[in-house]
Amino acid sequence: VDLVESGGGLVQAGTSLRLSCAASGETFLANAMAWYRQPPGKQRELVAAITRTGTTNYADSVKGRFTISRDDAKNMMNLQMNSLKPEDTAVYYCNADAVFSRVIAGTARWWGQGTQVTVSS
Repeated sequence: VDLVESGGGLVQAGTSLRLSCAASGETFLANAMAWYRQPPGKQRELVAAITRTGTTNYADSVKGRFTISRDDAKNMMNLQMNSLKPEDTAVYYCNADAVFSRVIAGTARWWGQGTQVTVSS
């Protein structure tokens, strides 16, 4: 499975941004997908995850502000980010695996290259 993120950019605090992750290849294997992010100088962390059946998991820091979704007909996963804060600044990665626990744990088999999100104050 190949994953390509898009939609990153430089935005002001309080605004919104929508990230997309396009999947190709053996996408039928991608039962679970997730967004991770890596802030400058910090470790990569889970943002949100979703299964093919719609079960979701969010980091506490983004609950109520971010919404993860997927459209399997289009092989796409999205992350709607509202009320952005400077601390949301990071490189955002999508990942995918057949097993939900692996995308949650960050040990997913497939990863994208990342897209930069910068939130200015």
